[in-house]
Amino acid sequence: MIFWYIWIIKNRIRTILLNRIIHLNCYVKGVKIGKRVIFNGFPFVLRFKGSKIEIGNNCSFNSSKNSLLIGLLKPCTFVTLTQGSEIILGNNVGISGGVIIAASRIEIGNNVMIGANCTILDTDFHNTDPQKKNVDNAPPSRPVIIRENVFIGASCIILKGVTIGQNSTIGAGSVVINDIPDNSIAIGNPCKVVIRKSIVSKS
Repeated sequence: MIFWYIWIIKNRIRTILLNRIIHLNCYVKGVKIGKRVIFNGFPFVLRFKGSKIEIGNNCSFNSSKNSLLIGLLKPCTFVTLTQGSEIILGNNVGISGGVIIAASRIEIGNNVMIGANCTILDTDFHNTDPQKKNVDNAPPSRPVIIRENVFIGASCIILKGVTIGQNSTIGAGSVVINDIPDNSIAIGNPCKVVIRKSIVSKS
């Protein structure tokens, strides 16, 4: 048990010392950051000129390999590929070793938790049509929207054009290629709804 507490204290001290440097680095790269945002380890940020990366309040990002017991394959990654593309994160978002790459728009709502080593893409990076794959033009892209209060399990992949409805849960290891409705539990490759949550309204 003593080693567990030492591990926690060590990570907290490291986070406090590096957090100001990481905030400054993000500011220099043109990233807009809200209040009380915590970075545990350096994220990888690449913002295309004329694009937008915005992070809301009270967010936390684990990028250090040892910041989670499950282990991280890479740091949190935020990349915009084109002028006018956007990555927008709401308040109280938590991400561990996640990769978010936008050619158009990726929007993540408030109170979203994204498990370790997930990938969110709004583009194929190349044209999937064999007749067009070698043509020098922009590959297809469609916005990804993750609404409020969503939980995404570890090692999920979310692909272009997907909307995940509020209060939904995506099981670990899922590949999401279609919309997931509100109040759902979905899992698999391709990801499918297995349970619809019953929401009790407050009078």
